[in-house]
Amino acid sequence: MEIGWARLRRAALEAMGRAYAPYSQFPVGAAGLADDGRLIVGCNVENASYGVGLCAECGLVSQLHATGGGSLIALVCVDARGGTLLPCGRCRQLLWEHGGPDLLVDTDDGPQPLTALLPLAFGPADLA
Repeated sequence: MEIGWARLRRAALEAMGRAYAPYSQFPVGAAGLADDGRLIVGCNVENASYGVGLCAECGLVSQLHATGGGSLIALVCVDARGGTLLPCGRCRQLLWEHGGPDLLVDTDDGPQPLTALLPLAFGPADLA
């Protein structure tokens, strides 16, 4: 499947514009491509109890399942200036579960498989 990285970046920027970040003033948007071609987006949603805020990738995974499930094959995450952001450690683990080792994540150096960002990851197979 052709991955339209520019389209994903535009969608991530649009989602970032809907972020709820009154505490950090650091809005984040994410856009992903599902294995069936759906474009999935998410934005960060903060909370006065800082530790329970939701990263943009969390919203994206929720939308993935709310709109039919499947698996992610590509992801872009951006800040307010449109700069590329890498998922935090918690989100890398979440993305592993919903995209797997071959999920391509946009970086400043171009798309990288999730295995490069989360080597030796723990996943569902480890529970067997």
